[in-house]
Amino acid sequence: MIEHHEVYVDGAWVTPAGAGSIDVHDAATGDVMATVPECAAAIVDDAVAAAAAASGAWSATAAADRAKYVQAIAEGIEARATELAATISREVGMPIALAGPIQVGLSVTHARAMVELAATFPWEERIANSVVVREPIGVVGAIAPWNYPLNQIAVKVFPALLAGNTVVVKPSEVAPLSAFALAEIVDAAGLGAGVFNLVSGYGPVVGEALAAHPAVDMVSFTGSTRAGKRVAEVASATAKKVALEMGGKSACILLDDADFPKAVKAAVNNAYLNGGQTCSAWTRLLVPETRRDEAVELARRAAESFTVGDPGEPGVKLGPMVSAVQRDRVVGYIRKGIEEGATLVTGGPDAPEGVGGGYYVQPTVFADVEPSMTIAQEEIFGPVLSILTYTDDDDAVSIANGTVYGLAGGVFGADEDRAVAVARRLRTGQVDVNGGPYNPLAPFGGYKQSGYGRENGRFGLEEFCEVKSLQFRD
Repeated sequence: MIEHHEVYVDGAWVTPAGAGSIDVHDAATGDVMATVPECAAAIVDDAVAAAAAASGAWSATAAADRAKYVQAIAEGIEARATELAATISREVGMPIALAGPIQVGLSVTHARAMVELAATFPWEERIANSVVVREPIGVVGAIAPWNYPLNQIAVKVFPALLAGNTVVVKPSEVAPLSAFALAEIVDAAGLGAGVFNLVSGYGPVVGEALAAHPAVDMVSFTGSTRAGKRVAEVASATAKKVALEMGGKSACILLDDADFPKAVKAAVNNAYLNGGQTCSAWTRLLVPETRRDEAVELARRAAESFTVGDPGEPGVKLGPMVSAVQRDRVVGYIRKGIEEGATLVTGGPDAPEGVGGGYYVQPTVFADVEPSMTIAQEEIFGPVLSILTYTDDDDAVSIANGTVYGLAGGVFGADEDRAVAVARRLRTGQVDVNGGPYNPLAPFGGYKQSGYGRENGRFGLEEFCEVKSLQFRD
C-alpha cells in the first residue's frame, strides 16, 4: 500500500490544504493499492505561481544545459524502470512484458530524442532580412491520461522543459503513481524550484482550474474527446494556446492483394494493445467483401490466442481494464453491438473464465458491422474489433473516413504504391503501411475531433515554442 499525502510544488513536497484522498485500484484484483491527494483548485494557484516565478531563470538557461537536466531525468527513469513498469502494469492492466518497453521505455526514448534535438533544433534562423527566433511560451499546464500515464507526461514535459517552459502536471487520478515517481526523479535531478510542479485531483476541479488559469500560457491535454472539448472551452476565456490529443476510431484497410494471415494478425494485435485502451488502436478492420469469411476466421483465431489473466504473470497477452467503470463501459458497447445486429464472432459481454476479481473483458470480434453502427462510430477503449466489408478502394476510403475521428490507421497491400495511394487519402494523422513500426520521431496527433497539435520529435518541440521575427535593414 502506497500513500502519498503531498504534492510537488515550488521544488518541495507540500501537504495541500483541505485535501481529501483518492484511492488507486489494482486493475487485476480491484483492491486499493495506493492513495494520492484529492486537491482543491487552490493548489493550482500555488503551483502556477511557482512556475511563473521560475520562468525567467529557466528560459534564460542555455538549451544545452536544459538538455542535461532532461538527460538526468531520463537516467532516473531508467534506474527505476523495473519498479515503474510493475506499478503501471498494476494500475492500468498492461502485461508486464509490454509495460517495461512501452510504458517506461518509450518515455526514456522521448527524453533522449529531446536531448539530441537541443543541438540541432533551429532556435534561430535567418530568412531574408529577418531573424526568426523560437522562444518559450511560458507556463505550460500538462493534463495527462491514464492509459499511458508516464509516456503521455513525457511527450509533454520533456519538450516543454527543453524549449524553456516551466510546467504544472496533472496526472489522471485513475493511474497517478508513475507521475509521483517522476516528480521524485525530477527533484533528484536538481531542476530549480518551480520549474516542474505536480498536482493531483479530479479533472473537473484541478484540471479545469489549470486550463482556466490566466497565468498558464499553454495547455497540453491528452484524453477523451469529451474532456478535451471542455479543456478547450475553458482555456478559450484567456486565449491561451491549446494542444489536444483526443479519441480515435482508427481503421485498418486490407486491400484485396494483402497477405491476409500476416495483416489480420497485425491488426488484432494492434487493436488489443494495452487491452484496447489505446487511442490510436485499429478498432475497425476493413476487408473486401470477397474475402470476408477468410478475414473473420483469421481474426477469430488471433483473438482466441490472447491469454487473459493477471498482467504480472508471464505469458499473459491481455490484462484487465483499468477500472470497473471502464470494464462496464466496454461491456456495454459489446451488448450494443449484439443489439444492433452485428455478428459476434468470439468473446462477448460475460467475464472471461479463470479470472477472479479485477476488471477483465473477453477479447471480442464482431463481423457484419455496418458503418452506421455504434461500435463502428464510437471509441470503445477495450479489446473489441469490428470487421466491416467494402466493395472497392473508394468505398474503403469512404468508410475509413466516415467517423468524427482521425488519429491513426493502417493499410496492407502487396502493391505498395497502391497502398500508399490509399493511405494518402485517409483523413488521419498517422497511417502505417504494411505494418510500418511506430516512429517516436514522427509527428503524432489527429485530424478532426481527434484533436490538434503534434507530439514527438521536433514537431513536438515546436508545439512548445513561440515564434518571433526580428526585421533588419539589409
